[in-house]
Amino acid sequence: MSTPDPAGLSLQRRYAPDNACFGCGQKNDKGLRIESFPSPDGVIATFRPEPHHEAFPGVLNGGIIGALLDCHSNWAAAYALMQASGAPTPPCTVTADFHVKLRAPTPSDRSLSLVARPVGITGDRCTVDAELSCDGKVTATCRGTFVAVKEGHPAYHRW
Repeated sequence: MSTPDPAGLSLQRRYAPDNACFGCGQKNDKGLRIESFPSPDGVIATFRPEPHHEAFPGVLNGGIIGALLDCHSNWAAAYALMQASGAPTPPCTVTADFHVKLRAPTPSDRSLSLVARPVGITGDRCTVDAELSCDGKVTATCRGTFVAVKEGHPAYHRW
C-alpha cells in the first residue's frame, strides 16, 4: 500500500465522488458514506454508527457490519488492482464473494475502525482480508474476492 493522498482525500472522494452506493457512495444521503484511506498497514477507515444502525440498544446490526466490511474491502481491492497494473485510476470492481464472521457484539455508541489488506491478486481478481474493531477489540472479520468488471457489466461505469 502506498501513502495517503497528498490532498487528504479518501479513495471514494478522489476516484468516485458521484457514486451513490449505500455503503461508500458520497452522493447517497441515506447511506453509510464510509471513507477509505491507504496506509502502510492496509486500507483504513473509521465509522461512527447512529441509533438507526442498531440491531438492539447498544449493538450494531449485522447487516450494517456486512455492508461496512464489503464496501471497505471492495475499495482495498480496487486500489490494489490499480497499483498492480500501474493504472491512473482504480477499475470498477464488484463483490464475487465475501464471508463475514461476527466474533463479538459491535458497540453502536462509539467509533469503529476498519482495516482491509489485499492478500492476493490473480488477473482481474483481488482477495482481501478485513476486520472491524472497537477500542482495539476485533468484533468482525471478512474475507472477500472482488473482480474488476468489463464493459457491458452494469457496474462498469459506476465511478
